[in-house]
Amino acid sequence: MEISTVIGIGMGIVSVFVGMVLKGAPLSALNNPAAFLIIIGGTFSCLFIGFKMEHMKNFPNLIKKTIQKPPVHEKGELLQMFVELSQIARREGILALESKVQEIDDPFFRTGLSMVIDGMDPEFVSDVLDAELAVMQERHAEGRSMFTQAGTYAPTLGVLGAVVGLIAALGNLNDIDKLGHSIAAAFVATILGIFTGYVLWLPFANKLKIMSESEVSERRMIIEGILSLQAGDSPTAIEAKLMVFIPQSAREGLKKE
Repeated sequence: MEISTVIGIGMGIVSVFVGMVLKGAPLSALNNPAAFLIIIGGTFSCLFIGFKMEHMKNFPNLIKKTIQKPPVHEKGELLQMFVELSQIARREGILALESKVQEIDDPFFRTGLSMVIDGMDPEFVSDVLDAELAVMQERHAEGRSMFTQAGTYAPTLGVLGAVVGLIAALGNLNDIDKLGHSIAAAFVATILGIFTGYVLWLPFANKLKIMSESEVSERRMIIEGILSLQAGDSPTAIEAKLMVFIPQSAREGLKKE
């Protein structure tokens, strides 16, 4: 589980609820089905209008990804793997790497290495891997945009909910008690719109962006390593090339190892 996401959601809920109590606003004011319908229902209606059904079907999976801890391939391990593969290739030839292909779990890595073993042109290998990377980035951007748009729609719908509530409140001008209650209820939709937009949807979009950038960096490292293997670079040269993908703070430890 991605603990930072869980902590963030928990802190957001606690901050709002405790803040309401400190301000003297009763939590019972949030018991407003109409506000929830306008904000939650309205946000998803906008998403269904703005995106294809195939995108919306993937919406729960994207939320799940932000909560679950993503599979992490340590770049230090990738570096070590490429160094070992280059040593084998220099001793026994590139075809000797065929026995290692099935040991690789990453389909992207496995596909690239297989093309190299099959003797395909370096430019062709680079084009195929770059195209696959571009498609992945486009797919990630499409999924991320749903949350970005939801974060845009929700606060605006909160204003809409407040206006609807105020219209209802104006019908109670002759009853001061009902008028005060109606005005308070009108702004519950605004609270929900701002909360879901800025505490849930937009942070989810940012988390997906960070996860995507991390995966892109890893795959660029794999592409560089595969092309270096194909070019017959020495283990030392490959290590120097791939070290640039590793944060400076982690390099010293890898060099010692």
